[in-house]
Amino acid sequence: MPALPRAARMLYVGGVMRSFNTSGPIVAERHYRVPPLSRIDFDGVLGSIRDWRYFVLHAPRQTGKTSVLLALQDLLNDGGEYRCVYANVESGQTARDDVGRAVRAILGELALRARITLDDTSVYDIGAEALERGNPDGALREVLTLWAAAAPRPLVLLIDEIDTLVGDALVSVLRQLRAGYDMRPR
Repeated sequence: MPALPRAARMLYVGGVMRSFNTSGPIVAERHYRVPPLSRIDFDGVLGSIRDWRYFVLHAPRQTGKTSVLLALQDLLNDGGEYRCVYANVESGQTARDDVGRAVRAILGELALRARITLDDTSVYDIGAEALERGNPDGALREVLTLWAAAAPRPLVLLIDEIDTLVGDALVSVLRQLRAGYDMRPR
């Protein structure tokens, strides 16, 4: 079947030419879309955040999960009650069983996203110090604990693509998140 001509894939919405997008997160000004946060149990997600619980957003590929998380990050940061950072951790996938490499990749992603989203450079320093101590099976937990404790408002972390991690790297990251779960109210 031949590809549709570009004009057939475009749509005018509100006087602006928009296209359908299935290749990554949507950009409201460029893509036709259903408002991302209308596609989830928004009250349930906010309730989980307010109650200091985690939630899982599970759906097939290319259905808008990342767009939902990015919209949620913006909403939470704009509200002023939380500091929220989205992080895509798939850069740790190639590390497979090399926990140190995976954790370094994830901490690098967190540091970059914190800087871009919150203008917060502290994760670079906290991460470097934690990795210097040489315990990758505790470095992520240490960074998240110290970063959250230093934050003026509660920190919400939205982790995307965690299912791409494999082997010991996946086990270590999940165990570190779980090990720090009891400290989250502090």
